[in-house]
Amino acid sequence: MASDEVYIIEETLVQVLSVILLSPLYQGIYEKAVAKVQGRKGQSIFQPYYDIKKLLAKEVLVPTTSSDMFIYSPYIVFSIYLTISFVIPVVYPEPVLFTPTVDFLGGALLFSLAAFIKVLASMESGSNFVALSASRILSFTFLSEATLITVFFGVAIITGTNNPYVTLSYLTESTAHYLSLTHIFISISFFMLWLFETGKLPVESSGLSELGMIDDGLLYEYSGKLLALLKWGSYLKQYLLGSVLLNVFIFPWFMETGPLGAIEDVGVMFAKWLLLILIAVIINTTLAKLRLFKVQDFLAVAFLLSFFSLILTVLPGGAP
Repeated sequence: MASDEVYIIEETLVQVLSVILLSPLYQGIYEKAVAKVQGRKGQSIFQPYYDIKKLLAKEVLVPTTSSDMFIYSPYIVFSIYLTISFVIPVVYPEPVLFTPTVDFLGGALLFSLAAFIKVLASMESGSNFVALSASRILSFTFLSEATLITVFFGVAIITGTNNPYVTLSYLTESTAHYLSLTHIFISISFFMLWLFETGKLPVESSGLSELGMIDDGLLYEYSGKLLALLKWGSYLKQYLLGSVLLNVFIFPWFMETGPLGAIEDVGVMFAKWLLLILIAVIINTTLAKLRLFKVQDFLAVAFLLSFFSLILTVLPGGAP
């Protein structure tokens, strides 16, 4: 019994530390790959680490119109994403510490809470650019959040559970459910949502001007360690959503268990992430930049796919 508890603690530490330490690396690899495809040298894959280190050493400037919410929200948002890393299968395929406290729906609500706090706090800066970005995010959120919740409902229906670890095990063992139309529609829908939420759509490139910013515009008035926490938090969000996409929806196999399983799974996840980054780079560099109003159409398609997946669960051939 004591050895089992030690293994669970080890697995939890490996999973949480991998989320904290490796999430900036995947962003650096992605940006380096985009630069190579575009014929540029590009920055180092470790540039996100350098940026975070530089920002942590800089002075924090706070707008005079803001309240304490503006200051404390980066810590709250970062803590929320860190909490999610305890309850979803990021690296290890079996439950770790605190896993029984949150299911798929609870995880979706935590993501929504972090986004809400981030928008609410940034609005206190009084900047017109921030207000413009916040209005865009809120206009897109009603579709993206609905898609996220519908996707998780669809997974719960075909697997009979809302626990992400049980879902992973179920889809690994049941090829019929994995290849069902319901699961295929859900996977495509969640992948489209991941592209939007992580800024991988061409329209949401950080290289655009302030007038074209969506999520990056919320960070416009932040500086120093507050900005570092928000950027780091965005890397955590990207890694968490991408890990759910890879481990639960698209490629749930080859995750090992046992005393050394969590460490081995870090390498497996690295290989999976390289594949996901390759797909994201191809999409980002081959698609024309979307106009802002087309983002809503993109999310509408993602929502319809997730909604159709629910309908397919009651139709013959839709789900086993």
